[in-house]
Amino acid sequence: MPRAKTPFAAGRLWLDFVNTDEAPRHAQPDALVSFDGYLAWLEASGLIDAARRAALQRRAVEQPASASATLHEARRIRSALRPLAERGTQTAERATQAAVLEINRVLGRSTGVRRVAHDPRDGSFHRSFVPSGDAFAALVIPVVESAADTLVTGELARVRRCVAEPSCPRVFLDTSRSGRRRWCDMRSCGNRAKAARHRATSSARRRKSQ
Repeated sequence: MPRAKTPFAAGRLWLDFVNTDEAPRHAQPDALVSFDGYLAWLEASGLIDAARRAALQRRAVEQPASASATLHEARRIRSALRPLAERGTQTAERATQAAVLEINRVLGRSTGVRRVAHDPRDGSFHRSFVPSGDAFAALVIPVVESAADTLVTGELARVRRCVAEPSCPRVFLDTSRSGRRRWCDMRSCGNRAKAARHRATSSARRRKSQ
């Protein structure tokens, strides 16, 4: 069974969102396999708290069609963002335009209040969005805003797909000084890649010494 990878290690919210679809090639369940799973991911990412999650679950029972539509849209947005994340600035123009179209479609309906929140546990600050419209439709807005920020700031050139582990589909923001990082997370694929290089180097040295 593959080792579990560290959640939320991609460096940007939208990349962590893209990484929720790794299940087909790993033992971890797809976070968007159900509406409850989607809410669990949103809570784990800090986008909603336990009280709001419970309220949304109750509303989903009352409005199952709306909950299903919300989940379908989240999957649609994720599908549009993955090619952009995997190929970065080398993404085909058609795929780039499809991603931008999805981003603009969601941003076009993003009505609400944006705030800065302070986490006293570690002293960090983060932006939050309090929707004034449909609570279901607003769930994915912070994810899309994160993708928009990456495009506007030019960070897309630093977005990579993990190549340290052939079966790993994860994407990440490369913040290394050299810009040549190959693994999604040092605690999983990075450690395995280093161990493999060490074994290869040791083997080569033994062959030379014989």
